[in-house]
Amino acid sequence: MQKFLTVFGAATLLSIAAPAHASDKGWDDAGSIARDALVVAAFGVPAVQGDWDGALQAGGSVVVAGGLSYGLKQAFPERRPDGSDNESFPSGHTSVSFAAAATLQNRYGWKVGVPAQLVAAFVGLSRVEANKHHVHDVLVGVVIGEASGFLITRRANDCIQVFPWGDAKSGGVAMTMRF
Repeated sequence: MQKFLTVFGAATLLSIAAPAHASDKGWDDAGSIARDALVVAAFGVPAVQGDWDGALQAGGSVVVAGGLSYGLKQAFPERRPDGSDNESFPSGHTSVSFAAAATLQNRYGWKVGVPAQLVAAFVGLSRVEANKHHVHDVLVGVVIGEASGFLITRRANDCIQVFPWGDAKSGGVAMTMRF
């Protein structure tokens, strides 16, 4: 696992550094590669450990985030900054990336989650820099991805569980511990 994180971190740094002076296409390509790497990691980390529940939860998180983003694109058409089409809102790349990152963080903890969240943040940045999305498209993608990742995924060690909750008047986080 430690080797995987080292390789994943090095690849992430290379992908982040690469588009520093890139064109819109360079940012677009780098963001797509980073998104794909996160999805592979969200399925690969549990698979390597034989954690099939984790792989199934990752699949659910990614599918819900992607499906919700697609539905919102159809319901609320918005012109992309580059004028290419009317599917700017919300950012699907960002929502899927944050769903994968949140799944990894919620399932395996911060040592896996923080690098994944940083890669997801890069994906969001790349969508704005590639002139494919407005900042608000990306921010809504973050919320969709984080919500699906944290609501669908359970911690691998179920001695401690954290549950976000909310109703019409308030919200919060509940934590349970089993001894």
